[in-house]
Amino acid sequence: MLFRYIDSFLDHMRVEKSASSLTLVSYRSDLSQFFIFLADKYKTPREEIPSELLNHKSVREYLAYLQQQGLSRATMARKLAALRSFVRYLCRENVLSGNPIAAVATPKQDKKLPRFLYPVEIEMLITAPDITSTAGKRDRAVLETLYATGIRVSELVGIDLKDIDLANAVVKVRGKGNKERIVPLGRKSLESLTVYINDARIVFARKASENSNALFLNKYGKRLSDRSIRNILNKYVEEVALNQKVNPHMLRHSFATHLLNNGADLRSVQELLGHVKLSTTQIYTHLTRENIKNVHNETHPRR
Repeated sequence: MLFRYIDSFLDHMRVEKSASSLTLVSYRSDLSQFFIFLADKYKTPREEIPSELLNHKSVREYLAYLQQQGLSRATMARKLAALRSFVRYLCRENVLSGNPIAAVATPKQDKKLPRFLYPVEIEMLITAPDITSTAGKRDRAVLETLYATGIRVSELVGIDLKDIDLANAVVKVRGKGNKERIVPLGRKSLESLTVYINDARIVFARKASENSNALFLNKYGKRLSDRSIRNILNKYVEEVALNQKVNPHMLRHSFATHLLNNGADLRSVQELLGHVKLSTTQIYTHLTRENIKNVHNETHPRR
């Protein structure tokens, strides 16, 4: 019976993954809704749903049901992400011998447009590192900085310790053509960077054969490479079971899309991304079209 494992799963996410209270509430709601769907479909109390009913077919039917209910792709993706994470936990605890929903795909966006993650997926990804460990503190800071600033991975690995201004919550980055720009840091990224610099970076630095000016260091005390950042990202993508290929540039796409969805103007986003041409930034306006339609539907007097 799988339903009884929800509480221990949430405890795992809270203690070991430092998931926020909002994420935990969303997980509980999404998982409960899935079990209610199975209970109604198979005429079985949700507390008695056997593991055999959690499979590729039942999850696909659940997604079809959500679509019929008019739920957005973002909501469907969130619910599926929560379910995937729960299944991965069950596999880890040997409740399930294998992942029965590994082949279920996340509802995708138009392939011609930049791919991005939804806010709940970003939350899951960023909170995945174990911040009780030295490497986990670094990895959390890496992910927080990528998403908070929208910088390119090449810009991230090029940051030196002196480029970080914790007092003013900004970072100086060198973009294409070696052009410099100042990018603000959010509260959460500032907190993660402070912890990393004070508690973790000094540990990595001790292992170096010579001093490094780099902000982000590997286990040998040397500057992290582009490949290292990709490996770090891939590790946590697999851990939270997003079931899609995620690269560092997707965090940049997510940064821009989420800013525009929340009312930022295009010129400001252009400056933050370091785009020379506004037309380069305008591609993200296509990703916000669904949000614009929702605003129109909710506010126009003759909708």
